[in-house]
Amino acid sequence: MIPLTPQMFLIVCPLLFLTGFVDAIGGGGGLISLPAYLLAGLPIHRAIATNKLSSACGTSLVTVRYIHSGMVNARLVPPTVLAAFCGSFLGAQLSLRMDERVMKTMLLLVLPLTASVVLNRHWFGGREDAHFVPDRRTVLIGTLSALVVGAYDGFYGPGTGTFLIIAFTALAGMPMALSNGQAKVINLTTNLTSLAVFLANGQVVWLLGLAGAACNMAGSYLGSGLAIRKGAKIVRPVILAVLALLFIKILSEL
Repeated sequence: MIPLTPQMFLIVCPLLFLTGFVDAIGGGGGLISLPAYLLAGLPIHRAIATNKLSSACGTSLVTVRYIHSGMVNARLVPPTVLAAFCGSFLGAQLSLRMDERVMKTMLLLVLPLTASVVLNRHWFGGREDAHFVPDRRTVLIGTLSALVVGAYDGFYGPGTGTFLIIAFTALAGMPMALSNGQAKVINLTTNLTSLAVFLANGQVVWLLGLAGAACNMAGSYLGSGLAIRKGAKIVRPVILAVLALLFIKILSEL
């Protein structure tokens, strides 16, 4: 049982609000949410598990919106969702078996690499095609991407949606809008699958996670309502500042 303090909520709630806001404007919010739980003092496995809870809540709302908007291809859903489920399940199991000290050391390497990809928009390709029909190559690449990125999301998480969009646009040649929709469906699958694994192992801090989820959704609502290009300018410095704080914290604990 993790003793919760007011300070933990004072750290998590504003940063999870910021996560939703940043995600709605320019993406990359996962690079804030997981560090928020770590900065609040949760052990790394509990931080990943609790972050899955808040992420799943926010992703559910966005996924429903994309489906209603017709931005999800029905042919791609079954194979990619199944692959995402398998990958996420294996990734979460591996994460639980990893020593906490090793996980923290890996964070020092994974975080900057993830940030460099998420913040570099030159990775994105694809084309705009309202009549795009996925062929066998698209289905194969999408399925393999869901499996690999799903395993990463189960193990760790931040940047999953971005990695999926890059794979779908740059490798599979899918339109950006469709890639975004498919990524949300897969990301929701990986979130729910890994959350179930962490729940079964008693790693989720419910009260803190639900508070973070509420703040995340509030930030997302506000961010999506501010349809201004200037908003994207805050994304990079905010993410870099949070990552810098987390680096200092991890280094002080090693």
